[in-house]
Amino acid sequence: MPQKTCLECGEAIIGRSDKKFCSDLCRNSYNNKVNADANNHVRNINNALRRNRKILEDICHDNKSKTTRNTLLDRGFDFNLITNLRTTQKGSTYYFIYEYGYLELDNDFFLVVKDNKTKTD
Repeated sequence: MPQKTCLECGEAIIGRSDKKFCSDLCRNSYNNKVNADANNHVRNINNALRRNRKILEDICHDNKSKTTRNTLLDRGFDFNLITNLRTTQKGSTYYFIYEYGYLELDNDFFLVVKDNKTKTD
């Protein structure tokens, strides 16, 4: 029977017949390489969501504030990334990034709010 070799480094494998790697280091290194693309995509989205949240947090004083589209865009806000939507009984839709949300008003103005109901103590 031919000797099996490590999928990462090519060294001979000693041990169980179904073993694929010579060590935990090689197993971790191999899996990190295989999953790198997916991890980078998720990391980039999470970073953009954190940036959006920080922008809203900086603007939102006293749990409610008004701002303009240009102010948000100048700070690097990405309107394509949100974590959830909330529609009021009157039909208005708030776009949330974690606990901070915004409502589009007339003339490119936005109402920025903080949802205190989602506190995690």
